[in-house]
Amino acid sequence: MIEQQNLPTRQKSPVTVIGLGPMGQAMTRTLLGAGHPVTVWNRTVGRAEGVVADGAVLAATPGEAVEASDLVVLSLTDYQAMYDVLDGATSSLAGRTVVNLSSDTPDRTREAGAWAEGHRADFLAGGAMVPAPMIGTEAAYVYYSGGHEVMERHLATLAELGTPRFLGEDPGLAQMMYQAQLALFLTTLSGLMHATAMLGAAGVPAREALPELLSAADSIGDIMRAGEESPGAALDAGEHPGDLSTVTMMGATSDHIVETSTSLDLDLALPLAVQAHYRRAIRNGHGGDNWTRIIDSIRRPDRPATREERS
Repeated sequence: MIEQQNLPTRQKSPVTVIGLGPMGQAMTRTLLGAGHPVTVWNRTVGRAEGVVADGAVLAATPGEAVEASDLVVLSLTDYQAMYDVLDGATSSLAGRTVVNLSSDTPDRTREAGAWAEGHRADFLAGGAMVPAPMIGTEAAYVYYSGGHEVMERHLATLAELGTPRFLGEDPGLAQMMYQAQLALFLTTLSGLMHATAMLGAAGVPAREALPELLSAADSIGDIMRAGEESPGAALDAGEHPGDLSTVTMMGATSDHIVETSTSLDLDLALPLAVQAHYRRAIRNGHGGDNWTRIIDSIRRPDRPATREERS
């Protein structure tokens, strides 16, 4: 039986990666490992040394990097960095595909799509939903949006980085999903640290507190999926039956968290923000509804209560 490593490997399509932070380096190594020739460029040249040693080619300029491949992947701080890097290379963009995996707002992402189109380049926006060490693993997935045909054309290459999840033609959709996921992620991390600080004030070390808290965090998905009906379907229908955890009950809990945090002299920004969601819902007459009713004041924080809600 012939070992697979002894078989000749057909060279795959070249890819350019611009931006060599931890994510850009991980993507470069993943693409190299999959057999793609990779050209790289980074403002700080020293960051390229490791991936060049692994087989990447360092371009002297952004224009040279763009011209090396039909597929140009950007991993930068934000979308302004795209303009800073590529404004001197716009003549090289025509006919190529720019995949921007940088973080920014959906509106700026749409503006970037129009900018790329103005320079006759195809454009995909994306957001990698795993940390750099997980790029290229089975656990990795990346959201994309933009031209459907463009996505299909580069699907095999982009799949090397992680499972592609295409959301639609609007370039801002992938960025919106990315920001929504990170809103959940960052809020969860802050909540985790706040809870750890609470327990620490009571003498419970973090090494003991964190396993208990993480177990509670893991159970949230099970709680949300409990029952026969999808909570998402009920939210879309504007239905908030108060047969389990009501706004009033959860609001009382949020009050207790604020009081406890105050007594421990902890920062109150997070618990006060949570408390405000429930107090607004109660003020608007929804104390007996399910806790999901707080989404109304999140969507429209300044909307006054209607007469029916006050009655």
